[in-house]
Amino acid sequence: MIGIGTDLVELDRFRLALQRTPRLPERLFSDAERAYAARRRDPTERLAARFAAKEAVMKAMGVGLWRFKLRDVEVVRAPSGQPSVALHGRAAELAAEKGVTEWRLTLTHTDRVAQAIAVAL
Repeated sequence: MIGIGTDLVELDRFRLALQRTPRLPERLFSDAERAYAARRRDPTERLAARFAAKEAVMKAMGVGLWRFKLRDVEVVRAPSGQPSVALHGRAAELAAEKGVTEWRLTLTHTDRVAQAIAVAL
């Protein structure tokens, strides 16, 4: 194991950020992540969990904020629904430099918070 990271996002605060900055999802999330979240009447839970995953990946790699674009970390889903991480751009470069070849990711949420745990292997 190279690192483990976790992040917790308060849904009300995240919902407010989305309302105040309508283009925020385009800056933070891939087209596929936004499409997946848009299947729900309120996409906040799904977007917040994915935001938490992006932060957890940064922590697992041991890098600070803004070492890469948050869109460089994408939460992808297997046909079974299991989430995983796909890295692009600078995030992929940093992971390669650190020897990361695999990821484990888990996401969860309640009506108040979303959480992600990422393990870099």
